[in-house]
Amino acid sequence: MKAIVYTEGGGPEVLRLTERPVPEPAPGEVRVRVEVSGVNPTDWKSRTAAPPGGGERVPGQDGAGVVDAVGEGVDPARNGQRVWIWEAAYQRPGGTAQEYVTVPERQAVPLPDGASFDLGASIPIPAMTAHRALTVLEGGPHRLGPGTLRGRTVLVAGGAGAVGNAAIQLARWSDATVITTVSGPHKAALAAAAGAHHVVDYRAGNAGEEIRRVAPDGVDIVAEVSVAVNVPLDLAVLAPNGVVAYYADNGGPEVTLPVRETFSRNLRWQGVLVYTMPAAAKREAIAAITAALTVDALRVGEEAGLPLHRFPLERTAEAHAAVEGGAVGKVLIDV
Repeated sequence: MKAIVYTEGGGPEVLRLTERPVPEPAPGEVRVRVEVSGVNPTDWKSRTAAPPGGGERVPGQDGAGVVDAVGEGVDPARNGQRVWIWEAAYQRPGGTAQEYVTVPERQAVPLPDGASFDLGASIPIPAMTAHRALTVLEGGPHRLGPGTLRGRTVLVAGGAGAVGNAAIQLARWSDATVITTVSGPHKAALAAAAGAHHVVDYRAGNAGEEIRRVAPDGVDIVAEVSVAVNVPLDLAVLAPNGVVAYYADNGGPEVTLPVRETFSRNLRWQGVLVYTMPAAAKREAIAAITAALTVDALRVGEEAGLPLHRFPLERTAEAHAAVEGGAVGKVLIDV
């Protein structure tokens, strides 16, 4: 089979196309014939940080395809099942940038008939991250779904990003009021297409005042992509007992908070990383995402606010470079 591999850390140039034996599933695993692989920031960051001498690694945490073999202990009925894959390369050498991948069966989740492989490959890390961000509010739901965020106001920072797009869609599906911030008219159009009730261009005026106009009592949850930069804005718009769920370090690696103001308002900053979040939270996210897919509450493409950028397998290095360069939308690899 064809596969993309790297053996040392570095830029996209360390990725190379090679031929490898088709893997056999171990007990408890399934083998998936990969149709589409999704590229996330953690893919290029892991590639950059990889130590030398660790053997061949295949990038790609996310993907979608068809189960074509099962290991011992796995129901044979899973053969032929369309699935989406999460964490394929986490603490494992083989990701989704190859024609066949083996994963523990729980990491190959049935993909509803109406959901495309493009959608399946686009959602895992972004949607699981968004689900966690929207469920860490004290007294909030453990699993999203219709009505679970009714009466809550959510602010999504960076609504044109992959996680931001998923957060908007999941929050709308859960009946929250959704506000999002963007950096220009094109991104504003994408965030509106995703379903945000209110879109604020933070470069065009006073974002805090505009958010407070539509949410005078403040926002309950901030899904935050740029925590270091946005502390003043988040403080200005948070409701008492609100939470900032941050999942990236865009804009800087360190945060300074005013102690008295944050504790007197019972505010909380909650880190979110899919790989290390509690197993129960992952199960809840997978269940909610599956339910959302079944009713078409999660979508991708320009019309859903998330343009798709496609690359063939042999151009995986260009796909990584596109994500590293800040491509607006979702980068996919046609395997």
